[in-house]
This record gives sequence, C-alpha cells and structure tokens, in this order.
Amino acid sequence: MKIKQIRAFAIRSEMVGALYREKTPSGAQPRRDPWTRQARVAGPMSGYSQFKASRSSWRLDGAVGCLVTAEDGTTGFGVSRHGRAVISLINDHFSPLLEGQEALATDRAWDMMMRASSPYGSSGIAAYAISAVDLALWDLKGKVLDRPVYELIGGPVHDSIFCYATGNDTDWHMELGFQATKLACPYGSFDGLAGLTANEELVHRTREMIGPTVELMLDCWLAFDLEYAVRLAERLRPYGLRWIEDCLLPDQLEAHAGLRNRLPWMSLATGEHWYTPSSFLTAASRQLADIFQPDICWAGGLTGSMRINHIAEAAGIEVILHAGMNTPYGQHLTYASANMRWGEFFLGSAPGVPLKDALIFPGMAVPDQGLLIPNAEPGFGLGLTEAVLQDMLI
Repeated sequence: MKIKQIRAFAIRSEMVGALYREKTPSGAQPRRDPWTRQARVAGPMSGYSQFKASRSSWRLDGAVGCLVTAEDGTTGFGVSRHGRAVISLINDHFSPLLEGQEALATDRAWDMMMRASSPYGSSGIAAYAISAVDLALWDLKGKVLDRPVYELIGGPVHDSIFCYATGNDTDWHMELGFQATKLACPYGSFDGLAGLTANEELVHRTREMIGPTVELMLDCWLAFDLEYAVRLAERLRPYGLRWIEDCLLPDQLEAHAGLRNRLPWMSLATGEHWYTPSSFLTAASRQLADIFQPDICWAGGLTGSMRINHIAEAAGIEVILHAGMNTPYGQHLTYASANMRWGEFFLGSAPGVPLKDALIFPGMAVPDQGLLIPNAEPGFGLGLTEAVLQDMLI
C-alpha cells in the first residue's frame, strides 16, 4: 500500500498546548488561575528584560499537524511545533519525496527524511518536521494492521506507567495522587545571588508541603551557566532532589561534562533539546547525564525516539520522554519500553479542572492517582474524527 498524500498545516494545540485552555466539559469550575497564567520561568533569554516575562515573547512557536493518507483512504496523524518553518519543510520537501512510497515502511521513510535533510542539517527544525511525519505514519500503520502502536513495537512492558506531574501548582498535584512532582525554576544565572536564594526558598517550601516520601525534581530550562548550576545544586542538597534538569544550553557539551564532573552526587537529566540519535550517542559515550529526555514530537518521532532509547539503554542511562504522558505518542512508546520507567505529565490547566477535561485528543488516557495505561485502539488511539480535526485547525 502506497502513501497517497502527506499534508502539514497549522493547528490550535499540540503536546501541552491544549492544557492551557480551560475546557470544562464536566462542568467543573477552576478554583484559581493555573500557575502558567502568571508564572515566572527562567530561560535562556532571561537576561534580556523585554523577553523575561514569558517564553512566548521570543520563541518561534506555532503548533503543526500532519495528516498522512494511504491509497485505501486510511489516515494517520502526527504533531510537532514551530509553525510555518516546519509546515513548509514537510509540504515542500518531504511530501514530494515520500508520496508513492510504501505506507507501512516507517524505517525507510525516516531514513529518507534524515538523508534528504542532511545538507541543511537533520537536527533542529528538520527533526521537528521528521517527527510529525513519522508519528503520522506509525498511526496509519497501526490502523491498517488493526493494532495499537505499543503492540507493534513489542507490547506492554509495564502494568501501568508511573507518572510525575510538572508545574508549580504542587498542592493540586498532591490532591490528584501523584507521588512525584517537578518544579519550574523561576530564576537563572542573570538573577544572581537573590535568584539563588529565591530558588532555594521555593524548593524548601515545596519539600515541606509534600514531605519526604514524594519525589521532587527541578526543571532549570537552559537558564544556567556552569557555575550557577553548581552553586544552586549545592544549596539544594539538603532537599533530596531526584534530579535537576536541563541546566545548560544544549550545545555546550564541555559545560555538560564539567557539570557532571563537579556534581558527581547529583542526578542530572537533559536532552529535551537534543534531536538526533547521534547527539545522544555522543552524550551517552561521555556519560554526560543520568537521564535522557527526548521529546517524541521533536526528536525524530517514534522511530527516532526508539533509536535514542536503545543507545541510552546500552549505556545504562534511563529515558523519560519530555511531556511523554501529554500525548498518546509518548504513552505508547513508554508503555512498551523497559528502559522508560517514568512518564512526565505537564499540568498547565487550572486546579479543580479534572485531567480528562484538558485532553489534547479525545481518545487519550490521562493519569489516575499518578498511574496511566494507554488505550488499546488501533494506531495511537487518538479518537481523531473529521469534526475533531476541524476543531483543531486554525
């Protein structure tokens, strides 16, 4: 069966995007605004005052949907981000290459896209585009074979997936039954000593709230230099963090090596902004981190993420997909991967709104008491009807 058409377009939401919309089909009323409404979150642009308030003020954003149609009319759907740049790459470069190719030959299609993008670089924007097409092809494959994707890649490894909640509405996370939670760090290198103190106070308050039996992590989101990361980690040592995450700019590999050498006692997580298996191979060979966090919608889709996971597993490095529980794509891969023991669920919806009211896709599962089992519908089980798709379009 051949690929008839590949088409990319702008959509309203992808990954965590829908969680910002206060949809309450159950009738539940938000107790307060979500933490995201007024959040101060440190990042790589925090040193420039006009871009300090929010990531949306400087990021190249825009959600992308990709619909692949086979000769028999079966469709598959994938998502990514970075708007017109990714849409153009899919429609103008990858679509002409892949239309007419075998629809179920996912590894062939992935290899073709990686090779075709090599003259301008298969990382970055190209990896986002490859991800959307690859996820759509796997969704289509599952529908054609009438099997959930997790069965096609080996079947369930876990009885259920242990999920942690990301966000700064920690009291709400505890009420929902999560046994692990991750904070977004509000201050970075540009904020100096006062920022170090404020970060420590946030972690201190949170540890007091959740007690000693709930795991606590800190997401630093590219906001630190090496010295700041070391100083903060030393201050936070008494609070028993499970890990600190994404402290440094992704391309500063020597700084990553320095951080590893200077904090041998601290678990380090990173990789959200690494995009190809070769990047993770370099990091694995140097043991730069304890946990890799590729995003399945950014790092080459299911095919790319499986390859990254195999590299990590061989090196003894755990993989926890970035926002992996926010889409069926990450849920299916985690469910079928022994080396992925945890799943991240980003919470941007308002406290008091049930998780099922903030779905991105109507067919997806959400954590219940911190545990999740993906649905068993064919493909990724998106529940994507024509009406749902039309509602997603911009």
